[in-house]
Amino acid sequence: MSGTNGARPTVVVVGGGYGGSAVAKALDEETDVVLVEPKDAFVHAAGSLRALVRPDWAGNIFFPYDRLLKRGTIVRERAVSVDTGGANLASGARVDADYVVLASGSDYPFPAKMDTDVAAEALERIRAAHKELAGAERVLIVGAGPVGLELAGEIKAVWPGKHVSVVDPAERLMPAFAPEMREELRRQLDALGVELRLGTALAREPSAAPGRARAFTVPTVASGELAADIWFRCHGVSVGGGHLGAELAAARTPQGLVRVTDMLNVDARGGGGQGRVHRHVYALGDLAALAESKMAAHAVRHAAVVAANILAQVRGEEPASVYRPSPTPSILLPLGPHGGVGQMPSPDGPSVLTAETVSRYKGADLGTGRFVELFGTD
Repeated sequence: MSGTNGARPTVVVVGGGYGGSAVAKALDEETDVVLVEPKDAFVHAAGSLRALVRPDWAGNIFFPYDRLLKRGTIVRERAVSVDTGGANLASGARVDADYVVLASGSDYPFPAKMDTDVAAEALERIRAAHKELAGAERVLIVGAGPVGLELAGEIKAVWPGKHVSVVDPAERLMPAFAPEMREELRRQLDALGVELRLGTALAREPSAAPGRARAFTVPTVASGELAADIWFRCHGVSVGGGHLGAELAAARTPQGLVRVTDMLNVDARGGGGQGRVHRHVYALGDLAALAESKMAAHAVRHAAVVAANILAQVRGEEPASVYRPSPTPSILLPLGPHGGVGQMPSPDGPSVLTAETVSRYKGADLGTGRFVELFGTD
C-alpha cells in the first residue's frame, strides 16, 4: 500500500517505549515513520532501580531519540486524540497516517518509572532520592511483586546492613510461578536479610511522602505496627489509553487495555457484532489486552509481529505474523548484580534458572547493552 499521497506510506507510532521504539526502528527503511513521544530520551525502566542505589550508574538508563531513526521523524509531543487516520497533538498539529501503532505503555510509581519527561530532571530526581535512601536505616517497600523484590535486592546489594521490609496483602509470594523458583526466591531473600510480611496490608499510607527520609510508624491490618525511615510504593500500574478517539476507544476493556487480534490489530468488535477489526491500526506493549504479564521483553516481541504485518501490507502481501502469549509465565528477576531467580518456558514445562544465569542475561548490566545498539549511542 502506498501512502495517501502516492509516496511511501506513513506510520505514526504513539509512544517511544520498548515496543514503540522497536517497531519504529524496524519500519524506518520502508515507510515514513513519525514517532510521537513527549520524553526527550528513552528511559530503560528495567535499570531504574539500580540507578536509585547507584546514581553514578544512572546515566546508563537514558538514551536520546535523535539516532534511533535514519529517515523517520521524532515529534516530541503528547498525542491527545488518536484515530484510525492519525494523531492530534497537544500543540494543535495533526499527523495523518496510513498506519497507526498504539504503544503508549503504562505509568508506575517512581522509582520504577520516571515522573518527568525531561532526562536531566529525572537524573536529579534519582540523585535526590538516593541521598534520602542512603541516610535511612529502615526501608519499607509496599508491594511484593517483581518490582518490590528487585528493589529490595538492589538496596541490599549496596547497603547489606539496612533493614528492608516488604509488605503485601497476598498470602503467597509470586504464586503464578513454579514452586522451585518461588522456594529459591524465598531462600535468597532470607539470605539477604529481607523481611517479608505477606498477608499484611497497611492500615493507611505512611505520613511521609514516598522516597523521602522521615521516621514513621504505620499500623498494619494484621500484624501490628511497622516502623521505618523511608518507604517506596511498588504497586499501582496505570495504562495510558485515554487519548484514543471514539472509534478506537470502543476496543478498550473495563481495565483500560485495548483488545487486539492475534495479529495485534485493534479489535473494536463489541457485543452484538458491533464495531470491527482495524487492519491498519495496531496496539502493543502494556496497552494491549493480552493474557500475560506486562514486561519489556513481551513488548519487543509484539513489535516484531506488528512490524512484520505492516511491512507485508506495504508490499502488497497478506499479513501473516501472529502473537500468542506463552501459557507458561516467564521472568528474569535480579536481586542485585549477582543474585536473582528466573523462569522460562520449555517443552517440558517451566524451566527454573539459576542466579548465575539471571545475572548473565540481565542482572549484571540490566540489558543496557542492547539499547546502546538500538539507539546508536556507542
